[in-house]
Amino acid sequence: MPKISTKGQQMPESPIRKLVPYAEGAKKKGHKVYHLNIGQPDIKTPEVALNAIKNNTIETLEYSHSAGFESYRTKLSNYYKNHGLPINTEDIIITTGGSEALLFAMGSTMDNGDEIIIPEPFYANYNGFSTASGVNVVPVISTIDEGFALPPISAFEKLITPKTKAILICNPGNPTGYLYSKEEILQLAEIVKKHDLFLIADEVYREFIYDGDEHFSVMNVPGIEENAIMIDSVSKRYSMCGARIGCIVSKNKEVMSTAMKFAQARLSPPTYAQIASEAALDTPQSYFDDVINEYKERRDTLISELNKIDGVKVATPKGAFYCIAKLPVKSADDFAKWLLDSYDNNGETVMVAPAAGFYSTPNVGLDEIRIAYVLKKEDLVRSVEILKDALTKYNK
Repeated sequence: MPKISTKGQQMPESPIRKLVPYAEGAKKKGHKVYHLNIGQPDIKTPEVALNAIKNNTIETLEYSHSAGFESYRTKLSNYYKNHGLPINTEDIIITTGGSEALLFAMGSTMDNGDEIIIPEPFYANYNGFSTASGVNVVPVISTIDEGFALPPISAFEKLITPKTKAILICNPGNPTGYLYSKEEILQLAEIVKKHDLFLIADEVYREFIYDGDEHFSVMNVPGIEENAIMIDSVSKRYSMCGARIGCIVSKNKEVMSTAMKFAQARLSPPTYAQIASEAALDTPQSYFDDVINEYKERRDTLISELNKIDGVKVATPKGAFYCIAKLPVKSADDFAKWLLDSYDNNGETVMVAPAAGFYSTPNVGLDEIRIAYVLKKEDLVRSVEILKDALTKYNK
């Protein structure tokens, strides 16, 4: 039998999706499953985006430019400028989701065997993108005791080798919800300049900031124009995960011309999704005000309820819509399977994401889970009630 590639064998499973068969099994038993495992918002997509599709009269579904519609890139540039980011049309390439933007970034800046430093826990697919690109992840651990703040710069310095090409951050973070301060971003800017590295910032959750804090982008740092690469997406901002539209942004012309070769190789991003994404830029500010208020209330509800459970530790997120919770169990992975396979509370259970899959360091985060607070407040209260009861029964 022909053999599967080594790269294919090394591709990690998604810690978010690998429990799907267990959830399907629970549903076949007639159990209701509260999905806390995946960042799929229940917020409605802006009508202006949906109407752009419904009312379109396209007769031939043509390729777009490989960089995406110029009209969309120009409008997106204006959106960024209105948010204080000095980004021009030529600094943007539209991609098939933020995922493709990350693949373009890695492919444009790193060779096989090169290294990328990432504070962990991190978005699990960074492991997959790195494996697909032949790049080695070098983790620097942030901890729940420190609220998942940026590790000391000295910790980064110790990890830099001749193979190091970039530092990758998610700001605000998935899975922690941590928001990097301006001072932390400036510290990272200083180290990438000192060691001639790229600073790749996944900023897809920039709108979701709470408690009066402000997001500080790598694109706002003077002096690292040649180092900074920003990743963005419409998925969470407009609750348009299925559109699969993102972008790679950089002032570095060599990076962008190289990324364009990857963009040309996949021909073009999807036309209808670009039409919807361009229209979404006309979404009124009131939409975001309502969404952010809703997520803040959900966050406050979730954290308050989790703090009532003995043995559970949780860091309060400052952005995005995730948190990491430390549970009084040895294996969150086994517990997550048990919740779906062997437990119910009056016919209901919850699905969570074991957090070990958000680390690349072995045997770290084994007792942690990621929770996405993308459900309405009543469902979050009920989910934590189920979780509390389950922990009592599981530990007997």
